[in-house]
Formats: sequence, C-alpha cells, structure tokens
Amino acid sequence: MLNFLVKRIFYGFLVLFGVLVLVFLLFNALPGDPARLMLGQRADAQAIAIIDKDLGLDRPLSTQFLMYLDDLSPVSVYNDKQRSSPVYLDTNKYSHYTTLFRASQNKVVILKYPYLRRSYQTKRKVADIITATLPNTAILAVTAIVFATIFGITLGIIAALLKDSIFDKISVVLSVLGLAGPSFFVGLLFAWLFGHVLHKYTGLNTVGSWTVTDDYGNGSYIEVKNLILPALTLGIRPLAIIVQLTRASMLEVLSHDYIRTAFAKGLKLRKIITKHALKNALNPVVTAISGWFASLIAGAVFVEYIFGWDGIGKEVIESLERYDLPVVMGVVLVTSGLFVIINMIVDIVYGLLDPRIRIK
Repeated sequence: MLNFLVKRIFYGFLVLFGVLVLVFLLFNALPGDPARLMLGQRADAQAIAIIDKDLGLDRPLSTQFLMYLDDLSPVSVYNDKQRSSPVYLDTNKYSHYTTLFRASQNKVVILKYPYLRRSYQTKRKVADIITATLPNTAILAVTAIVFATIFGITLGIIAALLKDSIFDKISVVLSVLGLAGPSFFVGLLFAWLFGHVLHKYTGLNTVGSWTVTDDYGNGSYIEVKNLILPALTLGIRPLAIIVQLTRASMLEVLSHDYIRTAFAKGLKLRKIITKHALKNALNPVVTAISGWFASLIAGAVFVEYIFGWDGIGKEVIESLERYDLPVVMGVVLVTSGLFVIINMIVDIVYGLLDPRIRIK
C-alpha cells in the first residue's frame, strides 16, 4: 500500500514538473518584449536594459529557468545585494519568509507561498489575481458538476430501466449531441436563446458574474441567477457522459443473477435499485465525475468569457489579449496543478477502495 501511494505521488510531481518546463519554454519562445510592454510609451534603451536586468531577461535561458524554479520553490535563495537594489521589481517576493541559514550575501529561506511574479500591465501580483478569480471558477465548476451528477445519474437509471423505449432512445441521442456540442457554441446559443430571446420569461441575463456592483454605489451583492446559464453550459458535456456511463453500468448490473433473484423474491423496484444495483453500478461513474470536475476547473475559459463570468478563465483570455504573460503562465500552472492533484487524490482513494488497482 505504501509503495502504491509513493508511486502515485511521485508520478504526480513528475507531471507537474513537466508542465512547469513546458509552460516556461513555450511562453519564453513567444515574440514580444516584456520591458516594452511594461514601459509603454516611456520605453527607451536605458529603461529597457534596467527592466531586463531586474527580470533576469539579460541572462541565458537556463539561468532564467533556474530563477523561475527559485520563485516557485518553497525553499528559495534570498540575495541581499539584489534585494537592496533600488530598481528591483520583485521586492515583495520575500515579504513573507523564514530564514534557514545564511551563506555570504545569500541566505536560504522558506517562502510561505510560491511567487508567481507580477502582471506586466497592472503590476499586481499574479497570486493576488488568481486568489481573487479562482473562487468564482470553483463555484461555477462545483455547480456544473452537481447539476451534471444529479440529472445524469437520474436519467441514466431511468434509461436503463426503460431500455429500448422512446425515452431511452431520446436520452442516447441527446447524450451524443451533448458530447458533440463545443462549449463555446452551446454558450453562445444559450446566451442568445435564454438570455435574449426568452429574457422576459426566464429573467436571465446574457452576461453577468457571481457578484454585481450596485449602480447607486451601495456596494456589491451576489446575483445567483447569473450562475444558471454558464453552469448549464459547462455541465452539458459531463452530463452526457454520466448519463451514458450510468445507463451502461446499470444495464450490466441488472443482468446479474443476484438482481434477478431479488426480483423473484418480490422486493420493491426502488429497494433493488438503491440497495443493490446502484451501489455496484456507480464505481465508473464516480471516477468519471472526479475526472470531469478537475477538467471543468481547467476548461471554463470560453464559458466564462462568453457570459462575462469573473473567473480565472476570463482572466486568461483578457491577459492573452494584453500579452500579459506572467498572468497566463501563473493561471496555467495553478490550473494544471489542481488538475494533477485532484486526479492524484482520486487515484489514491480509488486504490484504497479497490485493492485490484494497487497491484497494477
């Protein structure tokens, strides 16, 4: 068991490191000068040179990568000379740390949280931007997966019990359509149909976020109805998968001898489904739900942008438009990390529940 846990954690960290290397190389290969983006019209050769030196852009790519690892690592190297520089831009990297030991002008410290650097445009710390937007994305993803789970399992059970009926055939067709429909197309369709054409009946808006600022300056308030359309859009694809998985799994379980025996004994249908069949049919469904939840957090980009939802996906799109690479890199790393961690936890839990997984 210990070997299984160590292997899963080790593989998870390997994937995270691979993502980190890929993100660094990809974004450093893109054209554009960060110094010019930060200085704008005030850019001149001397100012650009100072910014490049402070960001480490005048150094070899391998050195830049080591500096980036140093920023992200909980154990970091603190340089007194660089820290005292009047033009050093990343002063707040070391605002919260604990010193381990000192060596000449350097000292090794433990950072309380990774330093994801600063936005080129707003100068805000990327960690602050992510902290402000990630909760909204989490609310959207949780709502979408809860909607998909409740309706997906219910419809899948009914379709299995009514096999080959009109309801079963319609559910299969709709599931295929749900999988085939791209999120950006479904989002635009829902926004136009329910937020514009049928607005006087639904009361829903084409755009809007979780919190709305009052027009009269009375602060902000939560607008729950703005969650409905983006959550439905984001939940369509996992809903389709859960319906099909539940239906197929239930049909397999219902064909077993112990289920036929339960029917022969005269047990009520509801008791057979809830006490016997469903418990054994949900294993693949639970695995799919956990995997899709991680995907929803990472894949809400277009849905948030279409509906004006102030989440991490909308922030990525806007940062790409402004060529604000530190924000994009930070968001990609955080969402990738969440995806890997959630899947790693699921693997471990599934291994604990099913001993057969641990010997693979």
